[in-house]
Amino acid sequence: MSKTVMIVDDSATMVLSLKSTLEMSGLKVETASDGLQALSKLKSGTKPDLIITDINMPNMGGLELIKNVRTLAGFRFTPILTLTTESQAEKRDEGKRLGATGWLVKPVAGPDLVKVIKQVLPGA
Repeated sequence: MSKTVMIVDDSATMVLSLKSTLEMSGLKVETASDGLQALSKLKSGTKPDLIITDINMPNMGGLELIKNVRTLAGFRFTPILTLTTESQAEKRDEGKRLGATGWLVKPVAGPDLVKVIKQVLPGA
């Protein structure tokens, strides 16, 4: 059974690009345009094996999303990768403290992203 990845990003171009890369690698993809929409989908039954989130988004950013996801039953150990233009150490440290599994700085080449996903999501 293939793994499901949720992509959370307010850039439609980024979502389309990531979605096609991941689907070509045999993964199922769910999408959300911001943290609020992602949280709503998670609370209503969407159960991804991995979440990839941007940090800077309207309504609810990635750091707040990570914090909220970690409080949901069943998501305490779900891997969460950030994919963002943010590269400051303070932001990275805050992400890790809140529960991010990994921090990737855009742009990330498709094959490199798939490699990281396979590292944090065995069987992907």
